[in-house]
Amino acid sequence: MNKILPEENMIKEMNTFFNGISDFTRLKILLALIDNELCVFELEEIIGMSKSAISHQLRYLKNLHMVKCRKSGKNVIYSLDDDHVKEIIGVAFEHLSHIKEEK
Repeated sequence: MNKILPEENMIKEMNTFFNGISDFTRLKILLALIDNELCVFELEEIIGMSKSAISHQLRYLKNLHMVKCRKSGKNVIYSLDDDHVKEIIGVAFEHLSHIKEEK
């Protein structure tokens, strides 16, 4: 047993998580949801993609527990699943901003 690395299952789950963020459209959705609750129609306008494409990506993100949804009348409202997702994206943004400033 390797005491330096986490268990193989956890490494696989982390890989799946980061693959979820690595898609350009999914990352744009997550960024749009950082401080907002939005429905698919609003995400369509912000991201500039079709409802079906957005819905497909939201389903993927929901399965990864990165976004959650709630019903509001006829609308489904999406938000980040929890603050951990916001924190991870925020740290990545901060890191990249820091690197850019150093250049």
